[in-house]
Amino acid sequence: MLTGGQELTLIKCQRCFKDQLGAVMHVTHHRVACGPRVRGLPPSQRTDGREGPRFLALSVSACIMTTHSEPNVSPAAGPSLSPTPALRARLCLLCRVALILMVFVNYGGGKYWYFKHASWNGLTVADLVFPWFVFIMGTSIFLSVTSILQRGCSKFRLLGKIVWRSFLLICIGIVIVNPNYCLGPLSWEKARIPGVLQRLGVTYFVVAVLELLFAKPVPESCASERSCFSLLDVTSSWPQWLFVLVLEGVWLALTFFLPVPGCPTGYLGPGGIGDLGKYPNCTGGAAGYIDRLLLGDDHLYQHPSPAVLYHTKVAYDPEGILGTINSILMAYLGVQAGKILLYHKDRTKGILIRFAAWGCFLGLISVALTKASENEGFIPVNKNLWSTSYVTTLSSSAFLILLVLYPIVDVKGLWTGTPFFYPGMNSILVYVGHEVFANYFPFQWRLGDSQSHREHLVQNIVATALWVLIAYVLYRKNVFWKI
Repeated sequence: MLTGGQELTLIKCQRCFKDQLGAVMHVTHHRVACGPRVRGLPPSQRTDGREGPRFLALSVSACIMTTHSEPNVSPAAGPSLSPTPALRARLCLLCRVALILMVFVNYGGGKYWYFKHASWNGLTVADLVFPWFVFIMGTSIFLSVTSILQRGCSKFRLLGKIVWRSFLLICIGIVIVNPNYCLGPLSWEKARIPGVLQRLGVTYFVVAVLELLFAKPVPESCASERSCFSLLDVTSSWPQWLFVLVLEGVWLALTFFLPVPGCPTGYLGPGGIGDLGKYPNCTGGAAGYIDRLLLGDDHLYQHPSPAVLYHTKVAYDPEGILGTINSILMAYLGVQAGKILLYHKDRTKGILIRFAAWGCFLGLISVALTKASENEGFIPVNKNLWSTSYVTTLSSSAFLILLVLYPIVDVKGLWTGTPFFYPGMNSILVYVGHEVFANYFPFQWRLGDSQSHREHLVQNIVATALWVLIAYVLYRKNVFWKI
């Protein structure tokens, strides 16, 4: 015979199992660490899906997942303002599409130029994916922290989970997904320290701790009253915004005022033969200099995108230290999207107005910074630098995409996200797997004509589709890789 507390815990386990199966590492099956599945619970203790911890199955990001253990729920905790399943699906849809697009791009994208990263300034399709991941990760962090604290978890315990998951992401990025393996057996002397997962881990840690320190309960009146048109979703976060803006000030100060030996102060160019070859060793300006100074050339990416076009002579890492500041800004703009969704829950018009306003506001900042040009602005759009205009441009696009997805997925229910749903449920496995097995059959094979776009395109589509199929099979067998 189960006690009331045991039944409540098992109900919670069922709920968390259904709500957030994917996106992170640790193989598990239907049992889940917090307890077995229970059937036949009394109607008074069943959940209708409107309450409970709500988490986003985030592609290749360190969402705060609590499948393994969660705090005991207090019956007096009150009603939950957690996001609905449709809201989760809408947000997950963007990152799941981005995950599949990333796999396709990383496999070559048919060798078409627009599926390769821009050599320096400008944007291609390949440059869109990573920032969207970071944006949605920020949204997930806010929704997760709010939900967990709402259910009685101590901040100290949650901090421990944040630290551990950040550490795991960084370790996976350094040890498993390390592009310097192509230089031979990996040793510490040649290991790349920055990277995609490393940046996600650091960004996740900073933004999650920031939200944890200044967490405030979401006012129920603003979530339910149709007349609520305040800016509470912004003003309630003034300490976090102050911190983020100070960080951005640090980025601007270092980028434009740090003296770099042999380079003009504030240089934002590619080095090499760019700028008529005047600054061959100045790739990335202050960003490159800081990485080489603190990490050393051997611990940076050895094949950066400007190397081919500009014949750069120094190592440069697009996921370096200075650019991480702007990824934190990107994630916090994602946090703002989450606050809009939760503070104005069930108010479709209010949510759409705010998504449109943020999209236009950030877009106008991008126009001002770039002078609506690729190379002539004060701060060009640049993925290698993760420039401020790059962040505002991609954040603007993310808000506008959510503006489109909201009525399609949530209001009208016209699309559930199939087939992108399945890779999103095993996103860490798909991301790590597609990197590790990239050069193995059946993901790659010898082509009859290595210059043929058609043959490359077929190979890349097949490889991407195989990972969708693998994710589908694992989903059907209830196997998920998590942290």
